[in-house]
Amino acid sequence: MPAAAILATWAAARAHLTDSEHGRWLLAALVALAYLVFCVTTALKHRRLQREQEQRWAADTGATTVEAGRPAVLVVFASQTGFAEQLALQSAQSLRRGGMAVRILPLARVTETDLADARQALFIASTSGEGDAPDGAAAFARRMAADAAASLSGLRYGMLALGDRSYAQYCAFGHALDGWLQRRHAQPLFDLIEVDNGDEGALRHWQHQLGVLSGHTDDADWSAPSYGRWRLARRVLLNAGSAGDPAFHLELTPLDLPAPTWQAGDIAEIGPRNDAGEVRRFMQALSLEDEALAATLQARLLPSAPADIAALRALPSDELLARLKPLPHREYSIASLPQDGSLDLLVRRMTQADGRPGIGSGWLTLHAPEGGELALRVRSNGGFHAPHDPRPMILIGNGTGLAGLRAHLRARAAAGHRRNWLVFGERSRAHDFFHRDEIQAWQAQGVLERLDLAFSRDQAQRVYVQDKLREAADDLRAWVGQGAALYVCGSLQGMAAGVADALREVLGEDMLIALAEQGRYRRDVY
Repeated sequence: MPAAAILATWAAARAHLTDSEHGRWLLAALVALAYLVFCVTTALKHRRLQREQEQRWAADTGATTVEAGRPAVLVVFASQTGFAEQLALQSAQSLRRGGMAVRILPLARVTETDLADARQALFIASTSGEGDAPDGAAAFARRMAADAAASLSGLRYGMLALGDRSYAQYCAFGHALDGWLQRRHAQPLFDLIEVDNGDEGALRHWQHQLGVLSGHTDDADWSAPSYGRWRLARRVLLNAGSAGDPAFHLELTPLDLPAPTWQAGDIAEIGPRNDAGEVRRFMQALSLEDEALAATLQARLLPSAPADIAALRALPSDELLARLKPLPHREYSIASLPQDGSLDLLVRRMTQADGRPGIGSGWLTLHAPEGGELALRVRSNGGFHAPHDPRPMILIGNGTGLAGLRAHLRARAAAGHRRNWLVFGERSRAHDFFHRDEIQAWQAQGVLERLDLAFSRDQAQRVYVQDKLREAADDLRAWVGQGAALYVCGSLQGMAAGVADALREVLGEDMLIALAEQGRYRRDVY
């Protein structure tokens, strides 16, 4: 029946019903019944959508077997447009592939019990408008403002703050949530990561931290970096005879012009490659001889277990490549400045569980030929940029974490800022004093006002950088009182947590939180 005829029929029926009181009551009942049906239908639809959402949060898509005894990681999102929720789901999948149990919740549904019971939590927080919480998290934000609740000292957390630099209050809600957690004595796993308008480099850094947390670093990048071409100009072993894994100084020069620029604190994202011999052995196991395919396989994650290799036999080349994930990028702190003429890295060769060298470190320190080409992208790391004024700087690090500190010291020397204090730790003075001549020259020239070294194996009692900070407590308080900024670079496990504990003891927790909020306590840890 045409729409016009339907409307005409309804109008006639309504006119007839309204001619009498009985008809008017009947009409009212019909309207009420229709409204009730609408409400019930809407409620059922909402419940269905909610169930689907709950199932999506709980899904184990891509998961490996969860390791027994590992408590669930709480992944919390505060989303305005759905982007934070999407990232929460991706983050959960990455952790599950590393064998971790994960629980996902919107911030609005997080309770005190959830936070108190969690040992590790990841927060993904959008900012709405001029620094506000997303609409769905507004009630939680009011709780934050009025909260005087119990300590969360047992919680370790990471924070991904989403925002847009075109707004004055950039990533404000993420920072507010971070400060609220720290005031309740929760401890950050790593420094807050800001994401400007979906910046892919910052999201890759977040994904890198997920890999560190789960121990599963083989996931393909959510977004592949747009690499430039660089030449490995020089590679020098820094710790010959060391009891630790070999560490190398690498110098890289750009092949593409104009050369990218960077500043102290920035990161080099490396696109690793498989050793040609490993690719050849893999192809022999599959009876493959295509040289063009060999070049492509250098950038793929190759299985080593016999059963995994057998499952790939007799597959066409395109299907084979579709089953092999791209090698993920690896991140390294840049140890030089553009005016030095090269991009320098300090890289320790790591070893995988099966005894093979690490994906990135093996490529850079063992397989990539000197003079050969590398894939590299420079990523800005604003959270570790130096202050522009001549305030004192206390630089604390261990091992190859010296890389980021070296770049800062070079920048400070070039700017004539001489109030610098370096606290550096490694195994032994004889074998592991990286860049000894350069550091001692800085000390002689007055670029380093103070140098404290902690070589842990040179005495019966182990000594670490955090011990040196405790020994220098009075001077540390004095430098901070004079406006000093503290920059920490090095290993997340052991060093970073130990340094944070020492700083809390010496300066007090409230002061350390205040320094972080003022941008005077920054970390680049891995």
